[in-house]
Amino acid sequence: MGVRVAVAGASGYAGGELLRLILGHPDLEIGPLSAGASAGMPVTDVHPHLPALAGRVFDPADPASLAAADLVFLALPNEESAALAAALPGHVAIVDLSASFRLGDPQAWAAYYRTGYAGCWVYGLPELPGARDRIGAARRVASPGCYATAAILGLAPLLAAGLTEPQDIVIVAASGTSGAGRSPSAALLATEVMGAVSAYQVGGTHRHTPEIEQALAGAARGRRGGPAGADAARPSVSFTPMLAPMPRGILATCTARLTGAASGTPAVRAALADAYAGEPFVRVLPEGNWPTTAATAGSNAVQLQAATDDHAGRAVVVAALDNLGKGAAGQAVQAANLMLGLPETAGLTAQGAAP
Repeated sequence: MGVRVAVAGASGYAGGELLRLILGHPDLEIGPLSAGASAGMPVTDVHPHLPALAGRVFDPADPASLAAADLVFLALPNEESAALAAALPGHVAIVDLSASFRLGDPQAWAAYYRTGYAGCWVYGLPELPGARDRIGAARRVASPGCYATAAILGLAPLLAAGLTEPQDIVIVAASGTSGAGRSPSAALLATEVMGAVSAYQVGGTHRHTPEIEQALAGAARGRRGGPAGADAARPSVSFTPMLAPMPRGILATCTARLTGAASGTPAVRAALADAYAGEPFVRVLPEGNWPTTAATAGSNAVQLQAATDDHAGRAVVVAALDNLGKGAAGQAVQAANLMLGLPETAGLTAQGAAP
């Protein structure tokens, strides 16, 4: 018998990816599965790619049923996730994939979210220095956002090494349509998306902005990761998200002004290579090779590459990942492995699926 885990919000894209990963995990077994509007429906009606779950149906989100599991994944909208987390007993381990518990500053939350501030949990990005110990000791973990994961992993080592300024950071990132969730939307119709790339939430309004600034503030202070309190001086991030005509993937181009300590592309690449040496899921590509979303599809991998734009005096880091993998379900399983004392890489792969 493996460790029994529950998934709330199992009918969504991230929920479905969680189910796929758990089915292939050597130490986990699927317990309660809940879904709001899909409660009572057969799981395979929503996720036909998961025949191992034939005969299972989605249940309503009942805290008592979910609490029977050893760990609960919450793959729900923010307000639903916060409410369900509050209803679960304190002894139940939880990994939350929403934004509900990511921010340490209530004012930053109020500026970007309409719901009440629910608090701050351990931030579940294992590659940040010291994060593995914090995650492993926690009962409640907030899994990072997909855009935030790409940007933070790309920029944090440069700030920690003093190679870039914390101000004047610019991030432009394109995501596949699954990043918007499964709810029907005219903007996500195939006829609207095919053959088009479009920007949205332009002007610093995207909700991942304060999350990115929070983690980069820790890197800039040398503490490198974890929540930065309300009194912390935050970096200034201009973030523009884009929608790309692909089902999954994120490609983030991150630039920051170089400091006097920077000495060209080799120094920037070395900072990334040193930070992620031995990391199972983060790969700094050989010089001249640039990340592509296709190479990370279906995996928990992150590809990174960097160069300096000496004309503009800026570092440029490009990151690619699967928004449903390392950007959501894969990263949540990675954190769960640490919380449960399992091998961190169990049930996960750094190998993509191609073509």
